[in-house]
Amino acid sequence: MRFQQSCRMAVWLVIAPLLLGGCSILREFGPVVEVHTLDAGEAIELKRGDILTRGKLSDATTQTIRVAALDAQACAKPISADCVEALAAVTGVAADRRLAALSELWLAQAQAMKPGSEQQAAWLETIRYAYAYLFFGDHTPGERAFEDRQTQVRDWYNYAVERAATGMFEVRQQMSTQLPAQTRWNIAGWGLQLDMRSARLPGSTAVPAELLPASSLSFRGLRSLYRRDGFGAELVAVMPDEPLTSAPIRDGRPAAKRNQQPLPWSEMPAPSMTVLLHPDGDDLDSVLHTRTVRLTVHDPYVESAIMLRGQRVPLAANFTAGYGVWLARAKFNKQSLRSLLGREGGIDRPHVYLMQPYDPNRRIIVMLHGLASSPEAWVELANEILGDEALRQHYQIWQVYYPTNMPIALNHAMIRRALGDTLAHFDPSGQAPASSDLVLVGHSMGGVIARLMVSSTDQSLVQLAADRSRLTPQQIKRIDPMLRFEPFPHVSRAIFIAAPHRGTSVAGGRLGRWMAGFIRFPVTVLEELAHTLAPNAAASSHESLGHIPNSVDNLDENDPFVRAVAGFPISTQVRYHSIVAQADPLVALVDSDDGLVPYRSAHLPGAQSEKIIISGHSVQQSAAAVLEIQRILREDIALREAHFMQP
Repeated sequence: MRFQQSCRMAVWLVIAPLLLGGCSILREFGPVVEVHTLDAGEAIELKRGDILTRGKLSDATTQTIRVAALDAQACAKPISADCVEALAAVTGVAADRRLAALSELWLAQAQAMKPGSEQQAAWLETIRYAYAYLFFGDHTPGERAFEDRQTQVRDWYNYAVERAATGMFEVRQQMSTQLPAQTRWNIAGWGLQLDMRSARLPGSTAVPAELLPASSLSFRGLRSLYRRDGFGAELVAVMPDEPLTSAPIRDGRPAAKRNQQPLPWSEMPAPSMTVLLHPDGDDLDSVLHTRTVRLTVHDPYVESAIMLRGQRVPLAANFTAGYGVWLARAKFNKQSLRSLLGREGGIDRPHVYLMQPYDPNRRIIVMLHGLASSPEAWVELANEILGDEALRQHYQIWQVYYPTNMPIALNHAMIRRALGDTLAHFDPSGQAPASSDLVLVGHSMGGVIARLMVSSTDQSLVQLAADRSRLTPQQIKRIDPMLRFEPFPHVSRAIFIAAPHRGTSVAGGRLGRWMAGFIRFPVTVLEELAHTLAPNAAASSHESLGHIPNSVDNLDENDPFVRAVAGFPISTQVRYHSIVAQADPLVALVDSDDGLVPYRSAHLPGAQSEKIIISGHSVQQSAAAVLEIQRILREDIALREAHFMQP
């Protein structure tokens, strides 16, 4: 009996769901809702995974498709145009959910397309729906500030703008007509308005040679990559750039005339920019139906945020990419060696590189590299300053690239002239904040030159030239400005790094003499010197100049030049600091060196600070040296702010 009752009960359990709930038997008698435990990785992937990160639609978009009574599988493999149209027509789903899902669906379509007009149209549709979600949805960006979904949609917008902008640029490159600062043209069935009023491109060229997505660039040789999260595509505009070389030589003489020298300055030819695309319209309906879009270009060094649809929106920025591209392509390593040896392909005069478009309101840091070096010496320091928000707001970087084979006195004079001409060009009145309170940073021989720039000389160099050369008194008089000088105007702080102020025995040793023997001066320089000494000569001959000491000769601790300049007084208006490298920490500091420069030569009495770092001679690249320089610069900012706050 009990067995029969049990059988009837089992049969009833099978039949009852069919009578009462229909298809619930298909759930295999399980609960309607099941719960599973996710580990941390699975949970994060569920919230943040999307078409960009994992190659399939985000979970939130898949849920929206289901809520809209659409087939999720049919929508996703491949992305169905019918699905997109159906979701766009749905009215019962919240606007935020629907707009975000449509943006991702269009992004997935664009990724699956080949480059061309249809893909461009898909990128623009992605931008349309992302833009609508961000600024015309159910909530403001501020109300969604901590939502993962808003971050996803922002990323889709930024990526689509990046792809659309670079695609438009490729189309633009095929056009022969020149575009003004504002113009309109058609692409993929959309009307495009180009607005570059906020862009700051170097030189007179209005169109870059290349437009590179910063997100696609990876760098070796940099400790950090500095960027700012925000709205917009991070791009690098690579401008046409003529490499710096000495004047070409024909028949042993410079082909270019002396009055045809190039400008002593240029802005870095790979500036970073942030690009936005704005679909036209003042409300949700007009944005969803417009076929017009406006492209705006912004300078991330000037603009950190913009007002957009009544919202303050932070702009995305990449402060490393442009700098990295420039260094990677400049080939400074080979050129600096050619310059040292006086070979073809080197440079024969200093050049000032502005690391960003000139800003009259930011103070200037002037960096001077050392022997056989180039702007590559400052790769870590410059990158860290560019990436430091506080320092970036107060400073701009100028790097002096100069031929390191020249006599130090000649290089010093030419660098002064190049810096003076650059400042005069950008600030003719000399009243801009950028022209005051300059900071000099010099490594090795660059530190010696930096010290000369903040020092006062006496008659010693003139007397030295008269005693040790075959020059006449009249010729000595012509080079007097090179040998007699006062502190460079408006320098308020200097940082000397591993600088051989009193020379080094290495320069006068076997290795130094061997190296000095390979150094030659470019013919252009010799011709210029000969012309300076004999301006009225029918044919100036550099052979009459006799032996001219080169940079290695000047760095010998027994060289009369370095012994003379070591005693020149530093301006009392300049606060100066020393960073000294010590190769062997077991050696007493006073007897130590960095492999090239002894402590007794790098040490300067009266310094505001002296930082000893266990390192070789290239200490400027070390993290400890960079941190010390950042400390000094922040201290400088604090002192200036305290000064201006005084009644």
